Formats: sequence, C-alpha cells, structure tokens
Amino acid sequence: MYFTGIIIAISTFLIIGIFHPIVIKAEYYTGTRLWWVFLLVGLVSIGSALFIEDEVPSAIIGVFGASSLWGIGELFTQKKRVEKGWFPMNPRRKHEYNKK
Repeated sequence: MYFTGIIIAISTFLIIGIFHPIVIKAEYYTGTRLWWVFLLVGLVSIGSALFIEDEVPSAIIGVFGASSLWGIGELFTQKKRVEKGWFPMNPRRKHEYNKK
C-alpha cells in the first residue's frame, strides 16, 4: 500500500488548520503590518520545495509556503472582520479604524 497521498492530505489539513489561528493572532497583536513575514516565509518555503527530491517533504513544504502566501490575503480579510465587529479588537493596540 502507498500512503503518500494520505500523508500529504493529512499534512495539508493540519497546515491549513494551524494557519487559521496564526492569522487571527497576528492581526490581533500586530495588525497587517507584518504581512511581509508571510510573504518571505511563503517564498522561501516554495523555493525550498523545488530543491527537495523526496516528494512527500517537498509537497508538505510547498503546501506550507502556499498557505503562508494565502495568509497574506486572510490577514487583510481578518482586519475587515475585526472592523465589522465579528472578531475582538485588541484594546492595547492602536487601530487606524478607531480614529473616527
């Protein structure tokens, strides 16, 4: 039996599940100003995946990189969710949308 597909699927599920709270916490504590960290991590991960011969680690690192890049958009979407009141706003952080 070959478990490659199942390993990649479970890893993808876990990576996406882990990025959800990372994006929420990142927006809560830093806002959107650290979007470039997600970009850097994503590009390095995807670039690294190109040089890994074994297909399982290469795929997992590629999914990690793609999830990091996807996290940039989610970070800005999370900001809009906070503005709408769907998620809590960090009272200790200065918000540009609080200046009304």
